[in-house]
Parts: sequence; structure tokens; C-alpha cells
Amino acid sequence: MPGTTEDAPKGWFSWKVMASGGIKRQVSLFILCVCVCQTGSETLRYTLAEEMEKDSFVANVAKDLGVSLSQLAARKARVVSEGNEQYFRLNQNTGVLTVKETLDREEICPQSDICTLFFKIFFENPLQLIRGEVEVLDVNDNSPVFPEKEMVLEILETISPGSRFPLESARDKDVGSNGLQNYSLGPNSHFSLDLGIGKDRGKYAELVLQRQLDREDQPEVNLLLTATDGGSPPRSGTAQVRIVVLDANDNIPVFGREVYEVRLAENSPPEQLVVRVAAEDPDEGSNGKVRYAFTQTSERSRQLFQLNAATGEIWISGNLDFEEAKSHEMVVRGTDGGGLSAHCKVHVEVLDVNDNVPEIALTSISASIPEDAPPRTVVALFRVRDRDSGDNGRTECAIDGDLPFSLTPTFDNYYELRTDAALDRERTAEYNITITAMDWGTPRLSSQESIFVQISDVNDNPPEFTQAVYTMSVKENNGPMLRIGSVNATDADAGRNARVSYALVREQGKEKPNVSVNSENGELYMLRPLDYEEVRAFQVAVRAVDGGSPPLSAEAVVRVEVRDENDNAPVVLHPLPNSSAAAGELVPRRARAGYLVAKVVAVDADSGQNAWLSYELAKATEPGLFRVGLHNGEVRTARAVSERDAARQRLVVLVRDSGQPPRSSTVTLSLVLVEGFSEAHLRVSEEAPAADPDTPLTLYLIICLSSVSALFLVTVMAIVVVKVRRASGREAETGPAFPKIAGEGTSGSLPRSYVYDVCFAAGTVNSEFRFLRPLFPCFPAGLPPGPGDQRSSVCSQDVANLGEEGDWAAQLKNCEATRLIQPAVQKLFKGNTRRGAK
Repeated sequence: MPGTTEDAPKGWFSWKVMASGGIKRQVSLFILCVCVCQTGSETLRYTLAEEMEKDSFVANVAKDLGVSLSQLAARKARVVSEGNEQYFRLNQNTGVLTVKETLDREEICPQSDICTLFFKIFFENPLQLIRGEVEVLDVNDNSPVFPEKEMVLEILETISPGSRFPLESARDKDVGSNGLQNYSLGPNSHFSLDLGIGKDRGKYAELVLQRQLDREDQPEVNLLLTATDGGSPPRSGTAQVRIVVLDANDNIPVFGREVYEVRLAENSPPEQLVVRVAAEDPDEGSNGKVRYAFTQTSERSRQLFQLNAATGEIWISGNLDFEEAKSHEMVVRGTDGGGLSAHCKVHVEVLDVNDNVPEIALTSISASIPEDAPPRTVVALFRVRDRDSGDNGRTECAIDGDLPFSLTPTFDNYYELRTDAALDRERTAEYNITITAMDWGTPRLSSQESIFVQISDVNDNPPEFTQAVYTMSVKENNGPMLRIGSVNATDADAGRNARVSYALVREQGKEKPNVSVNSENGELYMLRPLDYEEVRAFQVAVRAVDGGSPPLSAEAVVRVEVRDENDNAPVVLHPLPNSSAAAGELVPRRARAGYLVAKVVAVDADSGQNAWLSYELAKATEPGLFRVGLHNGEVRTARAVSERDAARQRLVVLVRDSGQPPRSSTVTLSLVLVEGFSEAHLRVSEEAPAADPDTPLTLYLIICLSSVSALFLVTVMAIVVVKVRRASGREAETGPAFPKIAGEGTSGSLPRSYVYDVCFAAGTVNSEFRFLRPLFPCFPAGLPPGPGDQRSSVCSQDVANLGEEGDWAAQLKNCEATRLIQPAVQKLFKGNTRRGAK
């Protein structure tokens, strides 16, 4: 019957047991239940009668443990039986422990007087085990049964009174008071019944001859033997005892020993000889021939041992198992041909052999643990059991391999698998833990169990870019949303923690970047077209952020370089479109071949090959009279000027860059062939060396053109700025506009070696051309002004202040009093000619 706690204080339980003699009585057994605590050392004890219906009440575990029903469900309490069979179930909603099916004590514990079922109450969060025991009480549901319904005894008529004759014992599967208690014999005039208790505490019956038998008077005696148990009401079983009275046989068989004791190892093979029993009978003939048979021997022993009826040899016929039965007792009856018999006992002690491997039974296991789990975290709980005894049943456990886990024994052969060090999912994402259990027997036996532990990811790794600095290039004048490349970052984490998104880093105080990035794949796009002449390169920072909580990030620098395109045509700096050089250059009629006439200077705002300029003569009044330097733009006479050449020459010079496709510009030069130049003028002009493209100087200029272009442009721009400021102060005409940025390696420059200027008087036919070096002023300081005109002093002063940067011919052209200072200029020309025109 289930234990109750209604009439007992908390922690104490009472049970009802069945008493022998058919009288019910209440026996109260009080057992102190150790307080429930985290150590799992408390034990719950209950009793339950067998044959109770399915789902019968056993106990209110929640009440006995003092645990609320909500806490019972929250901690996921469940019941775990120690064996393979699960006999109980626990209702988490009510805390009631019930049986899963009808229990049959004789089937569960066939060899035990006390049948105890062990279970454990398992709690999670925190982990806790509480041991429990349920004693299954016997119910008188089995009647005593004789192995044979009829027992035949052959008794010689000469047997004297007082002789005893063992009878086959009845078997009752019940135990205790419900087991076999008494034998009774039907009324007769020859025999009485004597009861005895065997070594196994079982009762047996023997017939005692009270009065001499007389075969002639009664050749056969029939008796009714009744076996009764102690149940209430009692149960009984009967068997017929038929006694055949035999003719006289003077001697009975006599065994050499009353008890034969044998020790056998449980791994003894079948057909091994156990012992040979022998009974001697001095009679002759059939009365002296003894035959042997088992009597008062259990059915299991009859299955394990075989008796040779003729020789008395006992052989092993089955497999001995120490764990099933530690000993066997058999009674051998020796009967001669005359029906006389004697008995002896054979006691076989089974010795334990280490023939059972340890068994590992998992009780609880965690499917996965986070990689940041602290050391000593419980991963699994299991129990090791070995059915052998002594050292053969003593076990120890170990983990195979060098793994960050350890085993901690708890109680009752239970072990906890715990983490022993910090875990890293990126290094090892899962563990296959092999646990080896080994006993202490000889030889040592072992078994293994594998536990698979999955390590769950924690966001502990930031994204990592494949490069710290990405370099990309894009052509200028690109279209919008042009893909220029991509960045890539990886995250060693898994799942959401490894999902990387990209974004641009906005720097405070700076304008919005000209690029955008795809947040999913890291591809970069240009938002607006670029101009190489304005922006050569720029860089932005890209941030990669993972999807963890909290998110981790990393940054990389993207440098975008703009590639130049040939989108700028050459710009002619000299001669200016409206300058005097463009209006007309004077060439003496006596000029020889190679005479320097003019120089065309141009620049290109592009860079590299797109800014390499070449000059060629596109049109000419006299095609064979002039030639243009391919790389320096110098216009020289190709042959000596003759009288037949036209007085006015018009040249169109084409300036072309080296881009693909090339771009070009043209400039028109108007030349006038004049007479009246002095020999000194011609010598100076002829001394000016012609630029030879094959000379080392030309080669040097071509090679170094790219490296000095930037410095040259800065110088040119400075000159232009100075001239613009001075011209604005005199309300003079401004020069042409330069590009904003001069490309690197710009070709076509104006060397400072030569400056060409012309002074002439309006309305005068005779004019002279003068070649001057730089840094030589047009007018000396303190030149007196012409008489009768106040403006001549102004013009003279302007010319004197030009210095090496001035173009005094242009200034004189802007001066209306040029004719007043013509004598002074001519005088200066003559003086310079006498000094070698230096």
C-alpha cells in the first residue's frame, strides 16, 4: 500500500503491512527523512503493496520535500529509476508519485525476501538528486505448489518404525508470512508428518513411519499431503503421496558423505564435472544397484546441473551467474533395486569472476553550452554500475584525450562532467567526449560512452578586413553610381554574430563623401563625376559592424585615385591672341636659314601622355620658308629669305597633345619681311642657336619635362598674377586665362633664354628688329622724357620699371607718345650694338 503522511508529522511516513494468521494489523514504521538540501544526500522511503492498479498513489513528493508545486515544475523535476525499467512517474503539476503499471513482486524480486525499488528525484536549475526507495510488500496472491501432483515412495515392509522419508517440498512464490508455513497429512494409521527447516530457511516435510508396514495386509498406502501458507485468508496446495510397500530388502544405500561442498567459478564451462556422489549398498542383484536422482532441488538448479542416474556424476548444463545466484543446494537420492533409498546434499558455492563490464548510464546532458561558460560548468550527469562484487565491481572513470573537461564523482557511483578550462568556439566548435569506465578486476574490463557537446557562439570576435588600406582607381568624368571596387571583412564568429554590414565613416566637419558603400556586400560606388584637374585622389573610412549584441566593429581606409583623361585641349600662352606677336613679327630680308623668328608656347591641363605637346606648321604663305620645332615650338627660317618672297607671311601653327584621341589648338602668326636691320642685329639673331632635337639639351628637356612641369606652372602663374595686377593698375589689357591646374609633365614652355621685342615709330617706313637677353631693361634708369609731351616721361618710367619681367614692346605699343621717344630708343639700340649687343 502507498505510504501516507496525513496522520504523521512532516518527514515521517507510515505503512500498512499484512500480518500472518489472517489477521490484519497496523504497523507504524517511522523513518527520519534527512532534510532536503543541495548535496543530494537525503533519502525518501515508501512502501507499496504489489498488484496495485496502474497509476496508484505512492506518495506526495512535493509535500514530503517541502517544495512548492510551482518550484517543482520550474526546476523540471522528474523521477529516474536505477534499472532499465521505469516503474514510477512524477506528476509535476500535483507532485504525486504514482506507479506506471501493476507491480508483481514475484517477477521483480524472485529471489529476495525484501523487494526494494530504488529511484531518484532529479531537479534541474540548480542540479539536485534525491534518492528514494519503495519497498514492494508481498500480497498473498500465490498458492503453494508441489512440483509433482503425485509422489511415489517405495518402502520395504521391513522398515522399522521411526524411519523417515523426505517428501518433495512445495514452492510458494510469496515471501514472509505469505510464504509456505505448514504441511499437513491426511489421516492414516501408518505415518506421521515431521517438519524441518533447511539451510535456505525453507520448510520441508518428512514422513515418519509410526507402525510397521505389512505388504500382505496393505500393499499400497495413499496419503494426501497439504501445504499451507500464512496469508489471510491462507492458500494451500495438495499432492498425492502413494506408498508402495516392497518386499524385504535388508540393506539401504549409504552415501560416503552426508554433504558434498563444491566451489565453482561462474565462468565454468558447460559439461564440466562438478562432483560425483556415491552410495554403497551391500545387497546383491537389483537390491544392491543404486540409481541417483534429484529431490528437493529447485527448478533453476535442475536447469544448471545434470545428474547421471547411473554414476552419480553431476555436470554443469547451463551458465552459472554469480550475480543471479551465489550458491545452489541440491538433494540427491540414491535408491537401490529393492526400493531402499538414502539422501545426501550437494552445496555448490559460485565464485565471482570479473565477467561484467561497467555500465555507463546517462542521466542528464546539456545539448550545448556557450563558449563563455565559466570553468566548472556541469555538462552531463551519469552513473557507472558494475554487477560484479568486490574489486570486480569497483570502478573508476576517465576522459580520453586532452580535453578541457573533467569528471567529478558525487555519490552512489554518480559522476558530473564539468568544463575544466575556458572554451573557444572559433578554435573548437564541438567536442566528442569519450568516457572510459574501468573496473578493478583481473583482467580489468572497461566500457566507453561518447558524449557529444556543442559549443554555442558568443560575439567575441570583431570583423577583420582583408586589407588595412584598399587602393582603387576611377577615370575622371565618370558616370554616377559607377562601381569602383569592394571591401571585404570576415568575422570568425558564427550565425548572426558573423553577419557583417558596411557603412562609411563620416568625419565631423567634412563634407559628405563622394562614394557610397553597399551595406551587405561592401561594394563601393561613385556618386558624382570627378575631375582629375580638381581632385587627384581622396580617401574615406569604411566601418564593418557584425550583428552581435553588443556589436563589434573594425575600420579600413579606402584610397581612390582619379585617372586622367584627355579632356583638355592645349592652351597657347605665347603669343597671346591679341598680342603684337600675333599681329605681326618682323623678319629681316637678309635672314639666313635657321634664323629664329618666334616661339610658340602652350600648356595642357592634363597630365602624363595627355600633356605631351608637339608643334607643327599647319599652313604657311611660303610652305618652304619656315619650319617649326616639333617639341619646342620655335619658328625658324628653313632657308635664307630671298627678295622674291612676299613681304607679308601668314603662318598657322598646330599644337597637338599625345592623348587618345588627341586634342589640338592653333595659333596664327603674321610675319613681315623688312629691310634696314643692321649687321649686328643679324649677327645677334644668327648667334641664337637653333634648337636641335637631337642635341643633349633637347633630350634632357624632354626627359625632365614631366618632373619640372609643376614648378614651371607655379612660376608662370606667378608671372601672370604679377602682370595682371600691374595691368589692372594701369587699366591695361589683360592676358589670356590660364587653366586652374597645370598638369604634371606639361610640355611647351617659354624658356628665359630669349625675349623678342619690337620698337617702331608710327607712320615710319624704316623699322629695326632688336634681339635682347632677359634681365636687360628696355630703357635705362633716368632716361629724360621727350620735349613738349608730359606723357613721354610716364611711358619712359613704365619701361624702366619693367625689369626682367616686362614686355617693353607691348608697353610701348600701349603708349600714344611712342613717336616722341623713338630717337632715344634708336640711340639705345646703337649703344647696345657697339657694346656687343649683350
